[in-house]
Amino acid sequence: MRRPSPRNKQGLHGRTVVITRPAGTASALARRVRALGGVPLLLPGLALRGVADAATARTGLRSALAAELIVFTSPAAVRYAAALLPLQTAATVLAVGQGTARALRRHGIAAPLAPRRQDSEGLLEHPALHALRGRRVALIGASGGRGVLREQLAARGAQLHELHVYRRVPPRLDRRHVDALLQLPASAQVLLSSAEALHNLQQLLPPVAWTRLCAATAVVSSERLATAARAAGFQRIATAASALSADLLAAAMPAH
Repeated sequence: MRRPSPRNKQGLHGRTVVITRPAGTASALARRVRALGGVPLLLPGLALRGVADAATARTGLRSALAAELIVFTSPAAVRYAAALLPLQTAATVLAVGQGTARALRRHGIAAPLAPRRQDSEGLLEHPALHALRGRRVALIGASGGRGVLREQLAARGAQLHELHVYRRVPPRLDRRHVDALLQLPASAQVLLSSAEALHNLQQLLPPVAWTRLCAATAVVSSERLATAARAAGFQRIATAASALSADLLAAAMPAH
């Protein structure tokens, strides 16, 4: 599938943009949608929570920071880890994408490595992760995510220490979310960067609201997510260059 090129100069012209990012994390993206002339609709596909046992997670993080290489899987992983301990390490630190890298820099990691292709597969292509046999590698994130990273790091012979510093849980959707979807125009764009969020929405929304959502265009952050969106019922799909806000919004711009 050909990736759309950025069309930021054209704006969104009043188009509704459904934002499925975790509850409490979408305000900056909503502002960007408004600045481009769009109408943001917040429909969280996930909620984020700290781990139940912070003391055990803190001990695990202390050990992880002593690894040779550390991989942070998301900006949330950085934020929740930094709430447990200062992120002081002599390790080589890698980020799945530029958003995670920015979060790391805000918390004192001066030069995190990030791939050009901002997903698990892109990170696995980074030279720093090629020769891992016997090396101590920490993977910091949440349970249930980044299975490809976990499997491939282990397959490459890494001594893998996986640490969960937060939890992803289903969101709390109410009547306001459903009512907004029942009015959703077919011209709307649905920004999707998580297969788990897609699954949660499909499970939690009433069938009539889900059908209305699937009549919109899904703007997805990867080919893998495009496949999942198609299987879930979306007929119109645009694939962005990455999960970065700018790339998702570029892919959501109307073509002329």
